[in-house]
Amino acid sequence: MKYTVSIEIAQPRERVAQLLADPAHLPMWLRGLVLHEPLNGAHGQVGTRSRVVLQMGQQKIEATETITRREPADLHGIPKDSVVHFEREIVSQGMWSAARERLTEAGPETTLWVSENEYRFSGLLMRLVGLLMPGSFRKQSLQHMQDFKAFAEQGKDVREARI
Repeated sequence: MKYTVSIEIAQPRERVAQLLADPAHLPMWLRGLVLHEPLNGAHGQVGTRSRVVLQMGQQKIEATETITRREPADLHGIPKDSVVHFEREIVSQGMWSAARERLTEAGPETTLWVSENEYRFSGLLMRLVGLLMPGSFRKQSLQHMQDFKAFAEQGKDVREARI
């Protein structure tokens, strides 16, 4: 299954890239994040593998994330016409996914974030989930992007909504 989602963020591209790359900010916009810890390497750097735990309703999902691309490596002084790329693979029981994120300038103070996602399922249960609920994956990706937008533009923290 493949899909693409996008969103405009009213912040300069360099600022958006820096916020996305900073592990300290992940809990503020990545809804359901319980843990994100590097198993090797440095957070966000190519080749780094991390253990990721997400709480989704009553279910805890554990996965391994591998960073496969980050361009440019230095997120300061990014050339005006270049595109920022973040790519990763995530593997969990019964599922493999890849996310290819691109940040481009949509205007002087606006960033377009485009996320291409691909999922492959193994095992009967995950194949059924993929067949019966394909829209839920797209909806979740868009929710994460909307949460990030609210964090980047207004400082909203998704943890403050939990009551």
